[in-house]
Amino acid sequence: MATAPILRSDIVATIRARLREFPVVALIGARQVGKTTLARQVQESWKGATHLYDLEDPIQRRELAEPMAALRELRGLVVLDEIQRSVDLFPVLRVLADRRPVRARFLLLGSASPELLQQSSESLAGRISFLQIDGFGLDEIGAESWKQLWIRGGMPRSFLAPTEAQSLRWRHEFVRTYLERDLPRLGVAIGSDVLDRFWRMLGHYHGQIWNGAEFARSFGVR
Repeated sequence: MATAPILRSDIVATIRARLREFPVVALIGARQVGKTTLARQVQESWKGATHLYDLEDPIQRRELAEPMAALRELRGLVVLDEIQRSVDLFPVLRVLADRRPVRARFLLLGSASPELLQQSSESLAGRISFLQIDGFGLDEIGAESWKQLWIRGGMPRSFLAPTEAQSLRWRHEFVRTYLERDLPRLGVAIGSDVLDRFWRMLGHYHGQIWNGAEFARSFGVR
């Protein structure tokens, strides 16, 4: 059973290549998919200064209360984690990205929320590259671990949990948080109880022929 951290070398190499090409690179994906770990792996291999701001940390958010003053003198790699918490940074990043010569590269980590994608696309058009980050794939964990990947899924904390029970608890808590908090933030107005029922039904139908009429009857939709 895999428990040690997995170095995602191919993705790290792709991120580094994009950072050479673009002044701003954004890693987007679900919570707990491994974006922060990937950013740290990029930092460890980066030649030069690196800086990390976690925008869920109120102290670090206050440090960026005057973002231009805080960021304009930085050199090297600047990582901004949970960027969806401070989308007002994008106009500042546009100014900093346009400096010649380029003084810093910015690595943004965040969820693929409509607001984040709209704000970044409008402010940083032509300056930003997006990378969608998913969970572990079979090519990363090895074909011999296919069964563990199939049962636990590719989310790092679930896949690498010390025991099956801990992995299962993590998945239950992740799904609950996703249904109750993350989906409403993405504009989904359906209640979490209904979505939970829908997800469970999809799980039972996995690998079978889709029967939309049966789903509709279960939810009282005609």
